[in-house]
Amino acid sequence: MRRKARQASKPENRPRLWGRHAVAAALANPERKIAKIWVTHDAAADFEFPAGVQISYADAADLGRLIPRDAPHQGIVAEVERLPDIWLAELLDGAPEGRPLLVLDQVTDPHNVGAILRSAAAFDALGLVTQDRHAPPESGALAKAASGALETVPWVRVVNLSRALDEIAEAGFWRVGLTGEAEMSLAEALGPSRIALVLGAEGEGMRQNTELHCDALARLPISDRMESLNVSNAAAIALYAAVIARPAA
Repeated sequence: MRRKARQASKPENRPRLWGRHAVAAALANPERKIAKIWVTHDAAADFEFPAGVQISYADAADLGRLIPRDAPHQGIVAEVERLPDIWLAELLDGAPEGRPLLVLDQVTDPHNVGAILRSAAAFDALGLVTQDRHAPPESGALAKAASGALETVPWVRVVNLSRALDEIAEAGFWRVGLTGEAEMSLAEALGPSRIALVLGAEGEGMRQNTELHCDALARLPISDRMESLNVSNAAAIALYAAVIARPAA
């Protein structure tokens, strides 16, 4: 998939990834440029580092000072360039039947977005679409929560989510917005083989204008004893429902 070129950033603006899954996935991603790696001698034995990457050996305490306090670095930290941007049109062009697309409306918590990317990878989602300004940047916390999926799930950032939803509809996707106030269940709302699942931020939910750009609004059939689910949990359940509802090949 062709990506928009991105200029190299200053070291202070580069994200640092930590943890074996996140760093191993970054090393395996040909689109990811690795600027520098800090690693313990024990952890280094489990990796093959590409030529040209600066490697610094350090002890665990030194690694802990490179990243947020108490972050589980597992003996390795990588300073990386942000991934090049992806065009929405290229993600949608020729999209295969049966792979759901996820759209997030101002979900800003990096742990939630990371967990959603992990579920997207698990259920073979086509990709993730968010706004550019109201979504978390790439970060170590997001990559750790994604457990490698940040490197494998296409993530499109758009300026205007409403226009993006129009483009998604033009590509033949049925847009289902998840909200607890909907009368229709998710099972009733699913049908076409091309599904875009739209989820809003915790607390505020989807904005009204986003709801107006959905073809159907649906709710998850949760108990009255619980008002709502965490957005990452809701995304995982919705992805599972979309996958099992798709027609057999």
